[in-house]
Amino acid sequence: MLAALLADSRLYALLQRCDEDLAAEQRAGGCPRCGSALHSARYRRKPRGFAGLAAEEYGWRLSFCCARAGCRARATPPSLRFLGRKVYLGAVVVLVSALRCGVTPTRMRYLEQRIGMSRRTVMRWRQWWCAELIATAFWRAAASRLMPPVEHRELPASLLERFAGAARDRLISALRFIAPLTTTSAAVHAM
Repeated sequence: MLAALLADSRLYALLQRCDEDLAAEQRAGGCPRCGSALHSARYRRKPRGFAGLAAEEYGWRLSFCCARAGCRARATPPSLRFLGRKVYLGAVVVLVSALRCGVTPTRMRYLEQRIGMSRRTVMRWRQWWCAELIATAFWRAAASRLMPPVEHRELPASLLERFAGAARDRLISALRFIAPLTTTSAAVHAM
């Protein structure tokens, strides 16, 4: 499942379209401070983890700034492609962290060769899922909507299990669920 999803260029194209839809909603809502129009203020990201399968435009984080002089507030919509400030793509962070049997030597070789990822990075992500994420106000509010409750020690695998469909559909649903974490401006409005 991991290798097939990570190598699926259609997944990256779909996540790009989802981000464009979220950006259109953000822009239509206007400035979160004053309601004025928003101008594009996208910024460059150098995402890791897709081994060149995504288009060049995939390296741009969609964002806006207020058009009104004196306000210029930034409004960055949630993202299904980027998980906050993490340099690896959100899909990679979720899928690699969800490995049920841990990172075996064979899996680790695959991750090192294909994605350039170290064991230390994987362990850091596990720490984020199992300790840091569950301590956030977002998680305390959002996790209450999941029935049955997710098993924190099994995150993000237990989160993926809460959604229906094929592996790709569950991944997209999980990324959509945690999308408010991907930006400060969106997280404030998600509560």
